Amino acid sequence: MTKKPIKHKHVPQRTCVGCREINSKRSLIRVVRRPEGIVIDPTGKLAGRGAYLHDRRSCWERGLQGSLAHALKTELSQHDHETLLDFMKNLPADTLSQERLSMA
Repeated sequence: MTKKPIKHKHVPQRTCVGCREINSKRSLIRVVRRPEGIVIDPTGKLAGRGAYLHDRRSCWERGLQGSLAHALKTELSQHDHETLLDFMKNLPADTLSQERLSMA
């Protein structure tokens, strides 16, 4: 009697546009370009061009410097930028952001 091979479930992988690390799709936050502007997609299922970021401020800081807009293939409006900054302020501070503050 032969054993059947164990099938492993496929886990979608995505790249954080801030730090370029590859992680599972569910561990990252999706940002979507919609006709009405840029929105945070907590479900990961909204229609539109999307980009992914970790839940770390350092990734969001680097993403907002240009890589997020490039990944979304758009220019961020002032309103979009403010919306993303407000979301970023609610994220927990990480060691990279604290190191950057102590150096300044």
